[in-house]
Amino acid sequence: MSTLLPPRLRARHLAVAVAVAATQLACVTVRPSERQVLSTPEMDPSRDGPEEIWHSHVESAREGGFGGHGAAGGGCGCG
Repeated sequence: MSTLLPPRLRARHLAVAVAVAATQLACVTVRPSERQVLSTPEMDPSRDGPEEIWHSHVESAREGGFGGHGAAGGGCGCG
């Protein structure tokens, strides 16, 4: 008697194994020394005034509305 699985069952087992491996590879632990580098001012887009204004404009035009940034206006970009 053969101990091999049918091809469909083998494919399913392989797909599950690949999915489990992919999710395990996506988990990353950041060491405290790496957190210091990731929290530098350059990594914070809100610290750059013109950049924040540009992103706010793009967001308001894309979302069709504007709010939460202290200014009035619609989604047309005229406001």
